[in-house]
Amino acid sequence: MTAIGRPIVCLAEGSSIEIGSGTTLISRAPNTPLGVSRPVILRTLRPGARMVIGEHAGLSGATICASISVTIGNRVLMGADVLIADTDFHPVDMIPRRFEPESRAAAAPVVIGDDVFLGARSIILKGVEIGAGTVVGAGTVVTSSLPPGVVAGGVPCRVLRPLAPASHDGSGRPAHGTRAF
Repeated sequence: MTAIGRPIVCLAEGSSIEIGSGTTLISRAPNTPLGVSRPVILRTLRPGARMVIGEHAGLSGATICASISVTIGNRVLMGADVLIADTDFHPVDMIPRRFEPESRAAAAPVVIGDDVFLGARSIILKGVEIGAGTVVGAGTVVTSSLPPGVVAGGVPCRVLRPLAPASHDGSGRPAHGTRAF
């Protein structure tokens, strides 16, 4: 793992964060084209919470909070200031909202498949699964799961189109004469 700038990492007692090899955390605005408004923040909120970030992922000013579980696949790229949370952080009803502990908030695991791209300032909420290869547009709010291999965007998020298949030469780059978007 490479950290450019200083990320903020907070672990609840009895929780874990695993970061795969080759992953880069960018917490400094000059080191990414859009800049970032904050450092990378990785935080577990409860005992037993688990966060797993796969190999060769790239996070630019992303905030990830795990109350139960956030799993991010290999080669996932996150544009500037992406937010991922598996919890509402507080009960939704007005009366208990202020006085109930965070542990009573609704929560559900988040799973992001391999080779996903999350556009700048997108928000991924509790219970969402994003299929492998999917592209989520900038500023999108994802409240329900997305299939693999699509382009999705909007508020609320919706599938816009399937991704065109790309030919690869085994190097991870498109083969000569093909274009991948």
